[in-house]
Amino acid sequence: MCDGQSDGGLSRRALMGGAAVGAATATGLFGSVALAASDPETTRVAPPTLTPEQVLSQLKQGNAAFLQGRPIAGDVRGRRRLAIARAQYPVAVLVSCSDSRVPPEVLFGKGLGELFIIRNAGNTIDTAAMGSLEYAVAELNVPLVVVMGHERCGAVAAAVAVVEKGATFPGSIGRMVEPIIPAVLDAKRGGAADLLDASVRANVSRTVGRLRDFSEPMVLDRIKAGRLRVVGARYDLDDGRVEFFDEGPVRAGS
Repeated sequence: MCDGQSDGGLSRRALMGGAAVGAATATGLFGSVALAASDPETTRVAPPTLTPEQVLSQLKQGNAAFLQGRPIAGDVRGRRRLAIARAQYPVAVLVSCSDSRVPPEVLFGKGLGELFIIRNAGNTIDTAAMGSLEYAVAELNVPLVVVMGHERCGAVAAAVAVVEKGATFPGSIGRMVEPIIPAVLDAKRGGAADLLDASVRANVSRTVGRLRDFSEPMVLDRIKAGRLRVVGARYDLDDGRVEFFDEGPVRAGS
């Protein structure tokens, strides 16, 4: 061993040179992400200035592209991830079912940090869901809330079974479907031919009505001022279409 060489014949200079090449290669592959991480100005996110109607139009366009087999690719790049690590500015709250076949970002062509999603079986609003929604509205200034049910919802089907057959369910499942039962009774009184689907829609409409009429002032004041809109929707598992069926009036000043 002499002149800085190892037994394997690899000199310190060669090692340093190899390290430099490796660093250059790494910079070539990951340099843009590293730069973004070190420079906050390159990843700063500005709060959106969209109206409720503009956001609703975006969601409809995203679903139309999904239906045509040309889904809009939401931004999921590292640069976007770093940007929203500092602050989040979602454009819509989506109250949706937990069903694995109902992926909100995919259906609407949205990327990281664009949708504030509240999911549970049956897309109901309990205390935790309401608190989450109020946070998104009051603290994040989200202009649109979408309550979305879906075709053949299992939680709604369970509520239908309770009404029609006196069914019972173990554990917390029974308590979970209890808030859906009034929607089933509404649909049944309406003489629906397809009680399950009518109940899915009624469940959405009841939640939309509750949010529009019985929320805290932090939500109601924004609705009255036209800064927030609450709409209902139904997702069709078979064809992928999101039908907005309870859009409500467009408030003056919106």
